[in-house]
Amino acid sequence: MPDHPYNVLFLCTGNSARSILAESILRKDGAGRFRTFSAGSSPKGAVHPLALHTLESLNYPVDDMRSKSWLEFAAPDAPVMDFVFTVCDNAAGEACPVWPGQPMTAHWGIEDPAEATGTELEKQAAFMTAFRYLKNRIGFFINLPLRSIDKLSLGTKLREIGRSEGATSSRNDVA
Repeated sequence: MPDHPYNVLFLCTGNSARSILAESILRKDGAGRFRTFSAGSSPKGAVHPLALHTLESLNYPVDDMRSKSWLEFAAPDAPVMDFVFTVCDNAAGEACPVWPGQPMTAHWGIEDPAEATGTELEKQAAFMTAFRYLKNRIGFFINLPLRSIDKLSLGTKLREIGRSEGATSSRNDVA
């Protein structure tokens, strides 16, 4: 594993909610140890306003957040990823680009808060729930002994994190 900060990419279909939340959480909670990115297979083109509201209300960074294609990270000049996590079931089932550097991958699917219906308060609650699930998973991740654990054990741990509370799927093999 590298002596520099680890590059981590969070993937979702629309790159407007879950992957954005995860990018911001790891950016703050893993500051100095990780460089975070997010992208989507079919980006919406805009970050969901409730994702930004949730992050801002909890003092998480929203600067430079934008909805973008995962093809940006498969380009020859893109940062080489150490880890790639899918956070929605759709993205996990799609054929991903080939990521340079053979990063560790895992599926950490949770329900899409952008699909929540009901009152504004119920929609905000869905985003807070997604935030909590992602924060818990990222907390487990940043506390793994990344520099000393072997790849097989690390892969097992990453998949276990994806099966924690709030998991939408038993699919935790490869992102």
